[in-house]
Amino acid sequence: MAEEGVHVLADQAEIGAALGALVAAKAQEAIGDRGVFTIAVSGGSTTKIFCHEMAKRADVGWDKWRVFMADERLVPLDQEDCNYKGYKDALVGTVPLAAEHIYPINPSLSVEAAAEDYTQKLKQVFSEDTPVFDVVLLGMGPDGHTASLFPGHKLLQEKTLLVAPISDSPKPPPNRVTLTFKVLNRAHCAIFVCTGEGKAANVKNVLEGNEENPLPAALVQPLDGELHWYLDTAAASQLSAQ
Repeated sequence: MAEEGVHVLADQAEIGAALGALVAAKAQEAIGDRGVFTIAVSGGSTTKIFCHEMAKRADVGWDKWRVFMADERLVPLDQEDCNYKGYKDALVGTVPLAAEHIYPINPSLSVEAAAEDYTQKLKQVFSEDTPVFDVVLLGMGPDGHTASLFPGHKLLQEKTLLVAPISDSPKPPPNRVTLTFKVLNRAHCAIFVCTGEGKAANVKNVLEGNEENPLPAALVQPLDGELHWYLDTAAASQLSAQ
């Protein structure tokens, strides 16, 4: 199993292989311990890297997986920019993951009601007051946001909600729901995947530190878990160690 920390690899294929090995190990460990594996996943390029690799793996106890969205756009479930659609289309029917074990938001509700409905879906799976995911799989936007937690937004200070509505996202569409730091930082293992030169400046910012005004991605610090960053050489190009 990969040691906690920053992993710089040549390209997306190498990242996918390393990521797949880590997630597979976490799944096997969780299923062996508790009979279930819980993961929250993000959209964007992370979806493609993760699904391309995991579609090759039929032996990770897929029937025991429970997959939630780390965040989601309030759009119909068949739209291309729906995170849920990306995972469902790539995995269901390819690996033995049941469609009912991937949990979508309800886009027919208001954004506030959708967030509350998703909170109830979490409570159907988790017995804890605050869910403890085995893995949260995250990306980082060019502005340093992660999930739908954006720089300077009031949700960075949210301490109570598990799933928060956002109706003023600076990145379209404006209406979204997102897991909060209260949930993300309880995970057993948080994993970031970042690729491309466009992420390099903020990768450096997050990992080598603007402590006075940290970007949202820097606020993911599991209280009692591991933190991994998987970077390609372009995303890591401004790090001092590079």
